[in-house]
Amino acid sequence: MKTTVTKFDELIMIMKRLRGPGGCPWDAEQTHESLTRYLLEETYEVIEAIDAKSPEHLQEELGDLLLQPVFHAAIAEESGSFSIDDVIQTLCEKLVRRHPHVFGDMHIADSNAQIENWEQIKKLEKGAERTSALSGVPPHLPALLKAQKITEKAARVGFDWEHIDQVMAKVMEELHEFEEAMLAGDNEHMEAELGDLLFAIVNLGRFLSINPEEALRKTITRFQHRFQYVEDSLHVQNRRMNETPLNEMDQLWEEAKVHERNYQGDK
Repeated sequence: MKTTVTKFDELIMIMKRLRGPGGCPWDAEQTHESLTRYLLEETYEVIEAIDAKSPEHLQEELGDLLLQPVFHAAIAEESGSFSIDDVIQTLCEKLVRRHPHVFGDMHIADSNAQIENWEQIKKLEKGAERTSALSGVPPHLPALLKAQKITEKAARVGFDWEHIDQVMAKVMEELHEFEEAMLAGDNEHMEAELGDLLFAIVNLGRFLSINPEEALRKTITRFQHRFQYVEDSLHVQNRRMNETPLNEMDQLWEEAKVHERNYQGDK
């Protein structure tokens, strides 16, 4: 009987060929550690494609991201640790185990209840490894995302504000303390207070169901587009930014915001 080779099987075979004798020297030299940067880069490129709302770009970037677990599994299989089949099997078992309301007889009221149940199941799975309600947050997450996850975990055990006014008051309190540190000229104190202010703002975003990492990424993108508009406008006039008064650049910045709003309105 003829065995059907799926595209995923083909990918696994290509990876083995690249790592094997007569394959690619660069691929053969890679380790789990050397691939870390590419895993991060590909993840962010997927996010960029999502932000761009480009299905074609997203399809390509998801493929590049998929290569990373396949690559890591190939390295692990060579040392006898595990294979890509083991990775998939573990994932399947985890998904079934953590969705008893789908694959069992448990009833879940809504997505918030599911998140809570998911965390409870994780705690049971990890057993004694979890010593704190804040355990389980990856240490290498970007700081904003890590702060969000920590405040989410704290909130789940009741360590949270009751009203948005309280959160806003905390933000203003931290801003005031940062201003005091700045006036005192104490750099170490300023750093600590700036961290407190950022943490309070992350908490504000969580309280309003706003992802701070995503919000900041979008702001950075808007800044880049507006800055590019100012640069391009001055270039047309054969002028340099460092030779242009700030008030004139501010006017171009405002023009960029108008163009941005008009573009969004046309979509």
